[in-house]
Amino acid sequence: MLVRELRVRDAWELTPTLHEDTRGLFLELFRDDVVERVRGRAFGVRQSNVSVSRAGVLRGIHYSVAPDGQAKYVTSVWGRILDYVVDLRVGSDTFGEWDVVELGTPERRAVYLAEGIGHAVVALEDGATLAYLLSGSYSPEFEHVIDALDPALAIELPPEFDPESRSGRDRAGMLLAEAAERRLLPIFASDGGAPR
Repeated sequence: MLVRELRVRDAWELTPTLHEDTRGLFLELFRDDVVERVRGRAFGVRQSNVSVSRAGVLRGIHYSVAPDGQAKYVTSVWGRILDYVVDLRVGSDTFGEWDVVELGTPERRAVYLAEGIGHAVVALEDGATLAYLLSGSYSPEFEHVIDALDPALAIELPPEFDPESRSGRDRAGMLLAEAAERRLLPIFASDGGAPR
């Protein structure tokens, strides 16, 4: 598995080795030892999610401020998807920066996001299906949304993006400055642990 550090601190792109033959394809979707090596501690999967989207749908920017944090390992099991990682951790040297990785065929990449990093996706084709592994369970009281269209972030969305595709929750997301003012952003933990 190839690992590439992203522009956002504590976020990585992981590209599996593909084993193809006349029967089809085999790959290792997730390797705990690889993730543990890049993050410096065990991942500890607590929940697994799947989301299916039509072309043009934008979901996010979602993030958690749960006390133990919520790291994510995300891949596409079908279809092409742009995965945006956004550093929302106050005190991080990449705070407010973002990067994007195309998930899906042919490389079948995945992304790992440490606790406190925001996450948004845009489906590039109908039926695009994401699988998530999470280090913490969903806790609605700790979940927040930053508006992906916040001009301060200047996220470059693809032409496939459908502005009408966002959920009411995502359209009502806070601007980054508002979340900071309301103290609803995670605080970067320089020791590599969960944000405070």
